[in-house]
Amino acid sequence: MEILRCEGTDKRLYDLVAPLVMNPAVLRQNNNYPFKTSRKYIWFIAMESGDVVGFMPVKTGEGRPRIDNYYIRGDRADTLDQLLKSITSNRELNGPLVAVVHKRHVSAFQRNGFTSYIEYKNYEKMDYNARKEI
Repeated sequence: MEILRCEGTDKRLYDLVAPLVMNPAVLRQNNNYPFKTSRKYIWFIAMESGDVVGFMPVKTGEGRPRIDNYYIRGDRADTLDQLLKSITSNRELNGPLVAVVHKRHVSAFQRNGFTSYIEYKNYEKMDYNARKEI
């Protein structure tokens, strides 16, 4: 699996994720919440055999970097782990990360050093700090 990094307005980003972010099944998996991007986003995209198998946009520039509205094909743990390792090791992301996580992915985020601090009906808000023991 290869993890690509794209700026939020990179043309390559649109070529890779547009078919997914406009797919009704993918939107349903994201509780019908639309995916967003701008110059303030860095996208981490998991590729396997030329196909996008997941992505996690990270919003920067407004306080703590934040993971929100991501997609993982088939909820695969290996895809989640690879994306989270790429994000947490990225030196461009200053400060501790915050993530809004689907309930079904909480254990994967915990396994990668995130801790829940707010629970909602469908999500948990979690944070990651590189100083924590993983």
